[in-house]
Amino acid sequence: MDYGIFREFADSWGLVYMFAVWFGVLIMLFLPGAKKKANDAAGIPLRDETIVPEDNYNE
Repeated sequence: MDYGIFREFADSWGLVYMFAVWFGVLIMLFLPGAKKKANDAAGIPLRDETIVPEDNYNE
């Protein structure tokens, strides 16, 4: 197998794969409940959660 075969495969099936991923993301955006999930994910950096480190040195 040489470079030409891999290039031809990537040109044809790579494009199909990228369109499938793009349409999948588009469908996920318009599913019911997507707005709530997106707003929840957008607020993650602003949450004030206290992280308590675990003490693994005493094991």
